[in-house]
Formats: sequence, C-alpha cells, structure tokens
Amino acid sequence: DALLIRRLFVPLQRFSGKVPSDERNYLQMKGFSRALPLILALFSATGLLAQDSIGTSAPDTTPIATAIHAEGAHDGAAHDSAAHESKPFDPAPLVMGHIGDAHEFHIWGHISLPLPCIVYDKAEGLSFFLSSDFHHGEHAVHGFATYHGVLHKIIDNFPTKESVALEPQPGSHGDHASFVHVVTDEKGNDNKSIIYQGKTYRLEPASKIFAGTSWYDFSMTKNVFTMLLASLLLLLAFFGMKRYYAANPGKAPRGITNLLEPLFEFMRDEVVKPSIGPNWERYMGLLMTFFFFILTCNLLGLIPFFPGSGNVMGNISVTIVLAVITFLVVNLSGNKHYWAHIFWMPNVPTPIKILFIPIELAGLIIKPFTLLIRLFANITAGHTIILTLVCLIFIFGNAGESVTGASVGAVMAFVFVSFMNLLELLVAFLQAFIFTLLSALYIGSAVEEHHHDEAHH
Repeated sequence: DALLIRRLFVPLQRFSGKVPSDERNYLQMKGFSRALPLILALFSATGLLAQDSIGTSAPDTTPIATAIHAEGAHDGAAHDSAAHESKPFDPAPLVMGHIGDAHEFHIWGHISLPLPCIVYDKAEGLSFFLSSDFHHGEHAVHGFATYHGVLHKIIDNFPTKESVALEPQPGSHGDHASFVHVVTDEKGNDNKSIIYQGKTYRLEPASKIFAGTSWYDFSMTKNVFTMLLASLLLLLAFFGMKRYYAANPGKAPRGITNLLEPLFEFMRDEVVKPSIGPNWERYMGLLMTFFFFILTCNLLGLIPFFPGSGNVMGNISVTIVLAVITFLVVNLSGNKHYWAHIFWMPNVPTPIKILFIPIELAGLIIKPFTLLIRLFANITAGHTIILTLVCLIFIFGNAGESVTGASVGAVMAFVFVSFMNLLELLVAFLQAFIFTLLSALYIGSAVEEHHHDEAHH
C-alpha cells in the first residue's frame, strides 16, 4: 500500500518540481497509507454516532415536527398517534436541517453547546442572550422565538420581554411537540405563528439587510464560529511558521511548517506566478488567503462533531462575499487593455464590436457567479449525500421498527460514508484550488500588459 501511494504521489511532486529524494518522504507516505483506513473508519463512525438525535432531537428540528406543521391540527390524540406511526420516514427535512446554519452545536442527544444571540430591534435596541434560553424552541426570549435554528421576532404586540414558555400547537404531542405553526399561503410564503396564554401571535421572518424588517440578527452561528476558528488557526499556523524560520535559518521545516510549506510553494509557483505574471506579488496575500481559508473551512466541515460540522462553504452568502471580493479586485485592477477588450476590441469590425459589448459586460458578472455557484454547489452536494447515506439506517429500519433493517442500513451507510468522506477530503482541496486558480486567472487577464506591433498582428 505504501508503494502504491508513493507511485501516485511522486508524479504529483514532480509536477510541482519537488521529487522526494530521501527515506523520510517514503516513511511519511507509508505511515499515512497505514493510518488512512483508521482515519476513514473514525470519521465514518463518528458521522453515524453524531446522528443519534434523529427522531429525538429538538422539537422544532425533527422531520416528524415538520410533518405535523404541514398537516395541521388533528382531531384527537389517538388519531394523532396513528398518523405519527404510519407516516414513513422522510429524510429531506432532516438533511436540510443539518446542512443549514444553527445557533448551537449539537453534542449528543439533547445536549447542545449554545452560542450567543445578538439582535438589534429598531424599537428596543440591542439584546444579548444565549440560544439555550429558547429551550429547544419551547420558550420565547426577549420577544423572539426560534424555528429550525432561525430567530424570528414575535409581533402582534407580544405582551412580555421575559423568558416565557410557549404552548404546543394543536395536534402536537410528546417529545415531538411543535411550538411553531406554519401555514403556506397561495403565493408559497410560509406564515409562522406561536401560541402564548391561549392567543396566537405571528412571527416576523428572519432579518435580511435589504428586506426592510424591523430588526437585524448579528448572532454567532455555527458558520460564523467556524470562520472565526479557521481564521484563528491560520493566524497561529502562519505566525508560528514565521517564528520558526526566524529562529532556524537554513534548517529543514518541521511540524505544521513541514505540512504548509509545500502547499504554499505549489500555489505560488504553479498557480499565482503563471496566472498573473510579473505583478504576482501584489496579489499573493489575497490568493493565499482564499486558498487556505476555503481549505480550512472545508476540512472543519468534514469533522462531524464540535468544533467541526459547520457547513461554511455550503452557505451561499459566504461564497457570494468571496466572489464579490474577486470581482472587485479584478475590475479595480484592470488596465486600459483589459477595458479596451471589453468595450472596443482591437482589430474587430465595428458591427462585431457593438455586438460583443453586452456579451463582455455580461461576462463580468458571469465569471464571479460561476465561482460562487461552483464552490457552493460542490460542498453542499457532498454534505447532502453523506447525510442521506446516514439516513439509510432509518429508511431500512423503518424509523426504528426493524432492528435487522437498521443493521443492514448501518453497514451500508458505514461503507458508503467511508468512501464519501475520502471523496469529500479530495473535494475540500480541489474546490479551494479551483477557486484560487480561477481568481488568479481572472486577475491575470485584467493586469496583463499587451505589446502589440504590426508583425504580431
């Protein structure tokens, strides 16, 4: 196994100009090859164990609660129970709930690590509280309620700002009681409401910057925490590299430095320099930040327990910001040749120039759009597939009714999740590399100097 991996690894190193020439590289690859099955088994097992809350998790995040929302109130407890038992397991709400953002890290069962909630109400000002104050959606806090991990403001003159217990919706029962009622109108909008002291109060949708709502959410979520953690890890790693180089001039790197230096040199020599040209140093910091930040967030997202599990690049808001940064850098750095090729291409007939202008202008938007969609879609797809494979346990086990079916599903899930974790590990590196490479190519096309002469034309 070590020889096979070494044969695969050496051509890649030759491509980057670094061929292993000592026994240390061979031993490192041998050790990695022996540890790889253990790593995959660990990730797969923890991935399965992390889903122990399926069917028994917070009341407002279970697929059964979602089914109750959709069907509305039932006539009686007996009919309610029968409907619950006969309804097949639906993995879609579970999967979408886990790949989405949340205000807490689920640890085990009903144990969660709360994160701080920071909201600004135009009438009340700033409010600070922990997500645990909601008691898994059973309480209202400071005039806010939570639904599927998203904060909503309670409107219709809610009478108190204290932490108060809400009443379950009609038709809810037991551990799966739902405290938020959802009704979809003719336009497809979900209208949410809660019940307190026998009266129904509507919920205002989650705040958005340009939506004109009366409040804004600045809370710490799983994705925000993961981004801050990734930034902290990168700062510690690279400042540690700096101190090591300063204290050990001319010596071979060790530890984390030995891991990061080949990645850094490969991206510099094979991506940044060839793509941008003579002015590559100006953009080195930005592109390296792109690569290592995306890579670190992707790797943290593959860890199925705290402090991992944050689906950062699966949040389209994050990829939009990264793409907008690339868009601004490219177009603010563009020279006269770059803009000339967009608005008035040289050596092209005038009618064709007029035809190409809107196409080139559309290309300015399409390029960053493809960046954000590619990164978002690939990461989201990987997480969705892994969670869907975990759901095989409950599909084959008929939501707990068949132990044999659940066992078969667990074996299948373990095999397929192991393969998907290996594939996602590759995708984590590949998507960071592709985003950085395309950003470098776009920047290079904007700053490239053209030396035209008659012979060239």
